[in-house]
Order: sequence, then C-alpha cells, then structure tokens
Amino acid sequence: MEMPKKRYITGFGVFLIFMLVIVLWLYGNVKTVVIQGTSMVPTFQPGRKLVVTDAYWLFGKIQPDDIVVVKEFIKKEGGYFIKRVKFVEGEKVERAYWPKAYPIKSPDYTVPNDMFFLLGDNRDYSEDSRSFGPIKEDLVIGKVLVWR
Repeated sequence: MEMPKKRYITGFGVFLIFMLVIVLWLYGNVKTVVIQGTSMVPTFQPGRKLVVTDAYWLFGKIQPDDIVVVKEFIKKEGGYFIKRVKFVEGEKVERAYWPKAYPIKSPDYTVPNDMFFLLGDNRDYSEDSRSFGPIKEDLVIGKVLVWR
C-alpha cells in the first residue's frame, strides 16, 4: 500500500507567504512622518502623523493638490518639508504666486520638466516654492496617503 504524497505547501502556507510579501513591501515603501511646524495649518496641526509612500505611482502620479514630503535640500540636515503641489511640469505659474525677489525675465513662468511648484497651506508662514523655486521630482520622498 502506497503512502499518499505529502503536501509541502498548504493553503495556509501560501497565505503566510503572501502576507510576508505584503509586510516586506509595506516596510520598504510606506513611512510615517510627523508634522513639525505651522506651514500646513489648518490642514495639518503640528504633531499630526502622516502615512507616506514612495510607491505613489500605484496611486497615480503626483497631481496638483496632492500633498508630498520632500527632502530638506536647503540646510541639508536630513529633514523634510511637507507641502501641497500647486503646479506640475508644463503648467504656467500664476504671477500672484511668484515673488518679486525671485529673478524672472518673463511675465510668464512655466514649471520645467520633472519639477513641481509647492506651496504651504499657511501661506503667510510657509517657506515654499515662492522662496526657493520649483523642486526636482527626485527630491520627493513620497506622497501623503493618509493622515490621522
């Protein structure tokens, strides 16, 4: 009498492997950041936690009104900025958003390719693209998915 062949992977084993893959993907692509400052008030108060993913392409490319987390590139201290995307590549920046101190030779300014023009929601207290210009797409750490 022959013994039945042993199954090495059961339905539960497949489920565990699937869950492991999901957990590893989330660990590598999803981060939590905490708001430190008032540039995004009233949308976000200081201390609020945000869930951010660098795999934002799964949820659609970055569009105007998306909120993104950007690497600190001015002081190079390893921090980050949280800002709202106002204009994307190819869009004309409304003159009202461009400061007189920033040298523009033309009355019209179009956001260059692979760049974003960012604004804080608390415009009076926000250091954003009005002061440092548009930012390169490779500085984007991720797109905000959820806040609580």
